[in-house]
Amino acid sequence: MQPDIIAIGEPMFELSAEEEGSLSEVRRFVAGWGGDTSNFSIAASRAGARVGYLTRLGDDAFGDSFINLWQREGIDVSRIVKDPEAFTAAYFISRKGKQHHFTYLRKGSAASRMTPEFLPRDFIASARLLHISGISQAISVSACDTIAAAITLARAAGRLVSYDPNFRPQLWSLDRAREVIHKTCRQADLIFPSLDEARLLTGLASPDEIARFYLGLGPKVVVVKLGAEGALLATTDDLCTFPPNKVNAIDMSGAGDTFDGAFVARYLAGWPLDACVRFANAAAAITTTGLGCVTPVPRIADIEALMARQPR
Repeated sequence: MQPDIIAIGEPMFELSAEEEGSLSEVRRFVAGWGGDTSNFSIAASRAGARVGYLTRLGDDAFGDSFINLWQREGIDVSRIVKDPEAFTAAYFISRKGKQHHFTYLRKGSAASRMTPEFLPRDFIASARLLHISGISQAISVSACDTIAAAITLARAAGRLVSYDPNFRPQLWSLDRAREVIHKTCRQADLIFPSLDEARLLTGLASPDEIARFYLGLGPKVVVVKLGAEGALLATTDDLCTFPPNKVNAIDMSGAGDTFDGAFVARYLAGWPLDACVRFANAAAAITTTGLGCVTPVPRIADIEALMARQPR
């Protein structure tokens, strides 16, 4: 069945420390999966959407584990390409208390070798929405060109585009990121900046100012993710802040990606915007109660149960 959502990006195999300490001190790691658009895809699928994923994987065990993961999650992997000359990216997480430290093995990854010619035009044109991220644009020049080409294909077919800037200073300079990200925001219908990255990109401090700035670039919907403070929904009609859900948060990894996926799934299901934000807020909150980017991502029943316990 044709997916409603197509996401493109770089999946990363995750090795998370079971004990506290520096990377050189830890002896045991738990295997898992990460990568922002992969996390998004799993969250959207668990929230009821039909999702397809596009990337290049290494012809290796890490790549195989992602294929198996996505197939278990009901995600269409029919157009994913294996690259025998590159590797699937990976990262390590070490922690001390609630402080997380990330070590990446990604330079030259198979995903970073994506080019516009790799894109399946029919797959993108037949979906209802394309989801992309700033990380996918930052990993290489050719990957950035691939994302631009995918947007062009989606736009030519009259499809929606959702975008998470996900600015990572270690991947590219602020000036370059600002140029590419804000150009992309002008081409997107839904955007999901986090407050901290938006402050860096815009030079503004207030969530309201940031929301109005991004609305001025042209998206229909802007959701500024405020972390522990909830979320701010902005449209040309109104700005509205939604409080956070009260949970015992232990790991923020992937929470923003889960928010995006849950929101988009309900948006395509025809829910009102305020209901989409409440649903996404609850989904992201649940994700923080477990370790890793994938295992704690909730399904619809768990999200609705948390929503029912929260004051309106």
